[in-house]
Amino acid sequence: MSKLTVLAKPVDLSDGFKDFFDTIGLTGGGLVTKGVAAVVAVIAVRMLLQLSNDPKIALRRGSMAVGTLFVAVILALYGDTLFSTVTHAKS
Repeated sequence: MSKLTVLAKPVDLSDGFKDFFDTIGLTGGGLVTKGVAAVVAVIAVRMLLQLSNDPKIALRRGSMAVGTLFVAVILALYGDTLFSTVTHAKS
């Protein structure tokens, strides 16, 4: 007879999305922040792909695209901390 191996423990998700976000380690606000960062990153990559043949314009637009990509990375890493004062405002 084969021995069954349990790969994951059962998780009660009866409270809906709150339980799901707790299992992946994100809050609703954190998920929105990651989504905004992903959209900004897509815009930055699109800016990089549409560079001009003129060297001066390409350098200017490329540096703007790299800066936008940097903002997207910072927002993805620290966005929940940056915006935590908005969601947890003191009365």
